[in-house]
Amino acid sequence: MWKIKQIFDGDYGCEELAEGQTPRVSVMLVDEAGAKKYITVEDKWLTDNGLDEGSVWPEDTDE
Repeated sequence: MWKIKQIFDGDYGCEELAEGQTPRVSVMLVDEAGAKKYITVEDKWLTDNGLDEGSVWPEDTDE
């Protein structure tokens, strides 16, 4: 089981988002053994699924 340890805000600098692009964030996931992995997802997807730091990562989600 993976849990969300930390969510890092996207960094768009002076270039910002291109037209039609949605904001993405990096997410650090940690399992029971302390292994870590990082993924990038749309910020809106996290919000729509009620996910935040400490939440269990959905098992059926493709990364």
